[in-house]
Amino acid sequence: MTTAARPLVACESVERRYGEEAALRGVSFEIARGEFAAIMGPSGCGKSTLLAILGLLDRPSAGRYVLDGVDSGRLSDAERTRLRRERIGFVFQAYNLLPRLTALENVALPMAYAGVSLGERRERALGLLSRVGLEAKARRTPLELSGGERQRVGIARSLANRPALLLADEPTGNLDSKSSAEVIAFLKELHAEGLTVLLVTHDPGIGAAASRVLRLKDGLLA
Repeated sequence: MTTAARPLVACESVERRYGEEAALRGVSFEIARGEFAAIMGPSGCGKSTLLAILGLLDRPSAGRYVLDGVDSGRLSDAERTRLRRERIGFVFQAYNLLPRLTALENVALPMAYAGVSLGERRERALGLLSRVGLEAKARRTPLELSGGERQRVGIARSLANRPALLLADEPTGNLDSKSSAEVIAFLKELHAEGLTVLLVTHDPGIGAAASRVLRLKDGLLA
């Protein structure tokens, strides 16, 4: 199968158990390269658990997760870290910005872990902040930014290492309606440019932005 033809994400009978409790129970699906999909469901349905597995932050108890042709179950912890750093970008509900770093430094940080030179980190970070309309606030810390601006910094940071897959976990959960609309519009713009976007949300209005919706209930795809 060619790179273009194979799915970017493939879950095969993925389970995640915590003792006697099953958070995921045999979940199988694929996400095509360049797709914009949403995972929806009520609190406690397994969305966060599935996202952690997709982001290589956790391992399934059973089943298989393949990212861009790589079987994650066969990787060491160091290999998983490298694959996550190189192939996945994260956008979080709580922004997860470092409060003492400037917007520029927050965006540049993932590149430092990837070994990008200082000059290139600065140039790329400034370009990403410009793209989200915040180049003029590059020297401000997160505490000097609004919620919407913090999330735009978070999006810029998620793109720092040019990921193949963008995982957005309730990215509008802490935002007002105007800022929410801006964030979703930007995710749609990234998708239109070819980035694969997987959005996790409980909000049907936000999920409607995706091209396809996967619904989770009690650890199963409905």
